[in-house]
Amino acid sequence: MGEYDDKEAYYMEVALEVSKQALPDCLPNPPVGCVIVSKGRIIAKGFTQPPSKPHAEVHALSQIPKNINNLTIYVTLEPCSFYGKTPSCAETIATDNRISKIVVAIIDPDPRNNGKGIDVLKSVGKEVVLGISSKEVSMFLLPFLSKGD
Repeated sequence: MGEYDDKEAYYMEVALEVSKQALPDCLPNPPVGCVIVSKGRIIAKGFTQPPSKPHAEVHALSQIPKNINNLTIYVTLEPCSFYGKTPSCAETIATDNRISKIVVAIIDPDPRNNGKGIDVLKSVGKEVVLGISSKEVSMFLLPFLSKGD
């Protein structure tokens, strides 16, 4: 998991607060929150939209001009690696050259994901940090997560 400074915990806290805006419209999908940071400032916030609409990461990315680079994404749950009603968020992030770092609070226990989204991001050389504010995020998100049972 590694060391992190208070700024990273702060950004993840904001992402957690943003995630609550997804409820109840996002259900049965989990209420995920995302903030995108550039040069130490939050420049976009996103949360899981209703089913078949964008997930938190894509919702936030849609707010950013194409010419802003070196972005860091803070997301409460591992980006999805599979194509369901929406494209894979991990693939979207992996192919977006504006994004250099992804900070993820917790791994998605859904067997269709469960670390695969992280693998997709690392396979293209993105910097991935895991575990920031994982306890706080888990307390909120775990009741909404599928464990494949």
